[in-house]
Amino acid sequence: MELFEDDAPGNTPEFTVSDITGAVKRLIEGEFSHVRVRGEVGRVVIARTGHMYFDLKDDRSVIACVSWKGQVSKFRHKPEEGMEVIVTGRMTTFGPQSKYQLNVESVEPAGAGALMAMLEARKKKLEAEGLFAAARKRPLPFLPEVIGVVTSPSGAVIRDILHRLRDRFPRKVLIWPVAVQGQNCAPEVVRAIEGFNRLTPGGALPRPDLLIVARGGGSIEDLWGFNEESVARAAAASDIPLISAVGHETDTTLIDYVSDYRAPTPTGAAERAVPVRVELMAWLDGMGSRLIRCGSQGITQRDQRLRDLARALPRAESLLDAPRQRLDIWSDRLPAALTGGVQRRRLRLSETAGHLRPGLLRTRIDRAQDRLDDRAARLDPGLIRATQRRRDALDACARRLRVEPITQDMERKRRDLDRAATRLKALGEARIATAAERLETTDRLLRTLGYEATLERGYAVVRDGAGALVTRRTEAEAAGALEIQFADGRLKIGGSASPKSRKPRKPEQGSLF
Repeated sequence: MELFEDDAPGNTPEFTVSDITGAVKRLIEGEFSHVRVRGEVGRVVIARTGHMYFDLKDDRSVIACVSWKGQVSKFRHKPEEGMEVIVTGRMTTFGPQSKYQLNVESVEPAGAGALMAMLEARKKKLEAEGLFAAARKRPLPFLPEVIGVVTSPSGAVIRDILHRLRDRFPRKVLIWPVAVQGQNCAPEVVRAIEGFNRLTPGGALPRPDLLIVARGGGSIEDLWGFNEESVARAAAASDIPLISAVGHETDTTLIDYVSDYRAPTPTGAAERAVPVRVELMAWLDGMGSRLIRCGSQGITQRDQRLRDLARALPRAESLLDAPRQRLDIWSDRLPAALTGGVQRRRLRLSETAGHLRPGLLRTRIDRAQDRLDDRAARLDPGLIRATQRRRDALDACARRLRVEPITQDMERKRRDLDRAATRLKALGEARIATAAERLETTDRLLRTLGYEATLERGYAVVRDGAGALVTRRTEAEAAGALEIQFADGRLKIGGSASPKSRKPRKPEQGSLF
């Protein structure tokens, strides 16, 4: 039976899914049996079997591509993410998933893609500024007290990090929720990094000792927020050591180059942030045991060494025999030596006393007196000349000290002070005017956002007889009396009180309807 042949006049024929799929397959593969397509290579995946799967895209569309193991081995240039290429192949369909794909037989490079070219330009710029230098990277703390995590609060990444920290070494964790892809990703990540750095150490909300910026894997478009220059500069300017854990191990972004440590995965970041508590305790126990064992062995070895040395020493009595004998010999020689010494010194004294005659002493005293008189005669003129020089120097200094230069300097400084006071006054008035304008703007905004403005639009606040807020129908049915606040007053319904309008007062938190 032909595929499009009617079984009965006036009835639409029925086809099986395989029939329709086969017809589409023959149409596509027959019409596009040999094509050349130009585009930018997206995410590339190589299966364990050796087959290669990748995306080819432009600014509006994406087409899935596949190359079998035999075809991949013949490629002169392997496709890489971000490359702009021209591929040659044929269109095929994959019935089980209702998709079409391009079976690529050859790949020719056609230039780097726009995104990768932009990334390379940013990378070269930041590298030229020294932001990638290893010298500026700070060491990570061994055991941080507080860890700040910048990631999405709803993804699996934060659960993996918290679970890993809890298993290894529980620490305090501060989470700053951000968007991890899209237009808001980059500004929110920048605000998170800067916000953590502005926290006060030891404050009510403690400043983290370590930051982790994390995200799960994805395409280059999904991770592009972490390739923004603002994110890289914020990470480089962070005073807190920072670990980047963006994407999988094969994904690389700009923040990975400027961070102090790049983890292959978010789980790897948690493992690098803290040690394993059990292993650390075991290491401490092992070190304590080694210390005790080494101390005991040292004491034992030194005790044995002392015993060996003690056995090698002679007896104390034998040590004193020779000194005792020498003492006896010198004791016998001492009286004769003393007598001889006294006689020799008496002889030298007699010889010296023979040279000390009164005439020689008088001559020496006369020469000393002459030198003294000569110096005394020269002392008075020298003092007079020195005094005169100092008096002349003092007169010269006095002549240079005039009142006019001091007066002129004081006048110049007074004029400078007047000019500074004028500028300060003008600056103060300008700042007061700016603050007043800002206060007026804030007041207008407060009046606009207040709940009274909401009442002007037709809403009302409902309370029961006791003044409690009523937010449910069942609460209104159970209340004995109700009080409704409108924009121009309040109205009581039910109860003994008569309705009365009065000026509305601001509720703590109201129910508007």
